Formats: sequence, C-alpha cells, structure tokens
Amino acid sequence: MVPDLRKIFNRFRAEGSFLEGKAFGPGHIHDTYRIVTAEKECDDYLLQRLNSNVFRDIPSLQENMERVTAHLRMKLAAIEGSNVKRECLTLVPDRETGKSFITDDEGRYWRMFLFIPDHRSYERVDSRHKAFEGGRIIGKFQALLADLPGKPLHETIPDFHNIARRLDTFHSVIEKDPAGRVASVRDEIEEINSRENEMKTILRLGAEGRIPLRITHNDTKFNNILFDCNDRALLLIDLDTVMPGYVHYDFGDAIRTATNRAEEDAADLYSVSMDIEIYKAYAEGFLSETRNTLNATEIEHLPFAPKLLTYIMATRFLTDYIDGDHYYKIKYPLHNLQRARVQLTLLRDMEAQYSNMVQIINNIVK
Repeated sequence: MVPDLRKIFNRFRAEGSFLEGKAFGPGHIHDTYRIVTAEKECDDYLLQRLNSNVFRDIPSLQENMERVTAHLRMKLAAIEGSNVKRECLTLVPDRETGKSFITDDEGRYWRMFLFIPDHRSYERVDSRHKAFEGGRIIGKFQALLADLPGKPLHETIPDFHNIARRLDTFHSVIEKDPAGRVASVRDEIEEINSRENEMKTILRLGAEGRIPLRITHNDTKFNNILFDCNDRALLLIDLDTVMPGYVHYDFGDAIRTATNRAEEDAADLYSVSMDIEIYKAYAEGFLSETRNTLNATEIEHLPFAPKLLTYIMATRFLTDYIDGDHYYKIKYPLHNLQRARVQLTLLRDMEAQYSNMVQIINNIVK
C-alpha cells in the first residue's frame, strides 16, 4: 500500500506546500521519498519511513541524531565560510510535539530532513582527490563531535563492531553447524581462528584505558559521503549507526571499502587487493582533521584498523554462510562464502603491505 505522503508531510513543520513525492535512493533499510514543494523559493525534503525491525528503539536513535546534528550545527556555525545548511543534516520537527519523528496510523515511524540540492555521491573511489576528501570529511565529523557534552549516546545496534561478540557467535554457529557446511569451509575457519587474539587488540586497548570511546559513525562506506559539484566533500550522512565506538572502526571500514580494487563479492580473487595510494590519500585527509584530537596510541593503531574491520566482515559473512544465509541477502548459494573469501584475500594483501601502511601514518604525523 502506497503511503499518503501528503498527509505525513503535513504533520511536520515544513515551509512550502506539498507538490509531489517520489521514491528516492536505493532504500536498503528505510523507505525514502523526496518531497518536492510547490514554491520555488522553498526547500525540498526527504521523508523516511523507518525500519523498526532493524532499529528496535527509534526514539533512542532519534535522540542520538538530534544531539549529534545540533552539536555539529553549533560547531559549524563558528567556522568561517561554513554553509551549515549544506554541511549538516537538518531534522524537521513534528508540528505538534516538536519531536524529530512521528508515528502514523499504523504505528510506523517517520522522520523528515531538508533535502540538500546539487550534491553527488560515489560508489567507488577512483582518485586520490576523492580519497583525501573522504578522509577529511570523516575526520572532521570525528573532530567536531569530540567534545559532545552530556551522557553517552545510545547503542542503536549493540556490539555492532565488537569482534569478541562476533567471534562468540561464529564459534557457536560452527558448533551447531545448522546447514551442514562446516566441513566444506575448514580452511576459511582456520584463517579466522589463527588471527583471533590479534584482532582483539583494539578492545584490549580500550579496556586498559589507553584509547577512549568516542562518537563513531560506524558505516563509513564511501556512498555515505555527499560531495558538491566540484567534488569537495560536504558531509557524512546516514547517521542511524552513530553511537559510542573506537575511532578505528570508522577509519578501518572506510579503508576496507575505499581501497579494495575489486567488488565486495568479486568472482576473481586475483583482482582483490588494497590500493596503497588511496589508503595514503585517505589517511592524509583524515589526519588533517584529527591529528590534534586523537592520542598517540590511537594514531599508532590506525594502520591496524583496516585489518580489523576487514576481519570483522570476513567473520560476519562466513558466520552467515555456515548458519544458512539468514542475515545477508544472497544472489546465489555460495554468495556469502565468496564475500568471506574476498575479505580474507583483502586482509592477506593488507598484511603484505602493512609495513608501508605504518610508514605512511608515521610520515603524515611527523
């Protein structure tokens, strides 16, 4: 059933009147619609029906987003030359309560943002310039939120990047072997097991108090960055997973996704490798914003972060394959296994280039 977009739109404190609404973007989790207003001088809007199956506590998610966007707007307003309206998401409040979300007659949650015109986004990183800008805008996000006051943010997806918990699930699924697949993936299981202790390094550093919990985005793939028409990064979007975490989660996942020369499910494993020049440019951009915010231990372990996040994704894909493919959508029977193999191949290439990765960071922060 098509929702009554006009009715939903009119419940928010929008300027301008509803002209039309149409589906916008790929919509992997939420249903998103672009609302065009009748008045040329008024903004357009993005209206989203939220997926409460993925995010079980929408009020807490929205509280996080309200706090984060309010702080970003305040910090950006103090920076000469900033365009706050284009460099930060703007939540539109409900007309009656002033909250950043409403529920419709069926109990479904909705929220609305100002639409940011004249933007572009990219699936692939094909230049050092784009890599630098991607690193810079994610670093800026980290730096601006480093002094967010008040209580910790809510965990919208608990233990999302907690490798200890992911490994507990991995071993439990292997023991149960519900789809009878363990015998066919012994080599991949051994690759995961052989690195298990090393991959808990960040958790240990956090437990020892050597690195702080920060506010992290936790989904820093490249298409979550909006660029202007001159390919200058404007902002980081998709803030649903913003919550407490270690800075290495954001840096690591960005490098994992941005530097892989192949697709995440590439059929030819020989095509999988990390582009060290993209890594270098991204790191330069990231540290241009964060080098005065991060402590020495955080910076020292930035090269390790891409290995960790690649390992996490290999573990998740392999876990889902052994479990019978219940979490990730698949296009063919061995899809999750191939995804795991791609991540393991990328991890091995990162390990082979690790000394260069370390040297690049050291050179940047000299």
